[in-house]
Amino acid sequence: MSALAELLIEPVARYGFMQAGLVAATVVGVTCAVLSCLLVVRGQALLGDAISHAVLLGVVLGFLIGGEVGILAGAMLVAVLTGAAIAYVTQHAPFRADTSMGVLFTVTFALGLAIMSVVQPRGIDLFHVLFGNVLGVRTTDLWLTGVSGGLVLLVVLVGFRAFQLWSFDPALARAMGMRTRAMEYLFTALLSAAIVAALQTVGLILVVAMLVIPGAAAAMLTSRLSTMMVVAAAVGLLSGVAGLYGSFHLDVASGPAIVLVAGACFAVAFVFAPRGVVGALLAARSGVGDGGQETADEAVRS
Repeated sequence: MSALAELLIEPVARYGFMQAGLVAATVVGVTCAVLSCLLVVRGQALLGDAISHAVLLGVVLGFLIGGEVGILAGAMLVAVLTGAAIAYVTQHAPFRADTSMGVLFTVTFALGLAIMSVVQPRGIDLFHVLFGNVLGVRTTDLWLTGVSGGLVLLVVLVGFRAFQLWSFDPALARAMGMRTRAMEYLFTALLSAAIVAALQTVGLILVVAMLVIPGAAAAMLTSRLSTMMVVAAAVGLLSGVAGLYGSFHLDVASGPAIVLVAGACFAVAFVFAPRGVVGALLAARSGVGDGGQETADEAVRS
């Protein structure tokens, strides 16, 4: 028992940065996991990747304008604008959404790198921006993470039925009078908030893993969106907490540690996934095949 206390309890009781890191890792793990379910169901995993890369431009501009205080504000602004631009271009361009994402995230990411190479701002730790540093979470970061994560979860909870219908059957949602374009903009705003909240914890590059892996693991265990979100949240929570302790005890970067735990959870889910669950989810998403539309209707009602 003493060994377990030394391993788990003593670091949190002794070090304030571990307490802050535990809160941040918990909020980010659960928030990203819930959104990952919608991304997986909609087949839009690249959207999180696109916005996370674009945030680098916001980090650089925010730092140049307001110093360290401006980083998070700049990151949020560019994330929201990039998400809105992706939604707008997708709706008006004659190609699929992944093309719009690929164009916009590469351009914004390259612009951020170009500005950094010219200005060479001092005070930005690019490694921590890209890969996170949960053990270095400050009070201001913790407040932003908590408020952003709480708002995201609240919006998803309040609008769960709308998000569910929009994700599984956009055509039916439009037929019922739902403003699906507004849903696109709202969802990208939620993703932006979650990505900025995860900036300090897992970084810009690895946040995409937390926006995909928990939902993908949960999708192999259940075909109901509500249950999927609960399972994904558990995976995200376990990944955040276990990754935090791994980062502390093994002296490894926090972002990779958290993502590796999430990857292990995915591997376990893949090995022990019940047969037919993934097929049911795909049928509910596409409505193709025998009984596919009935499965989709059931998923929307669940």
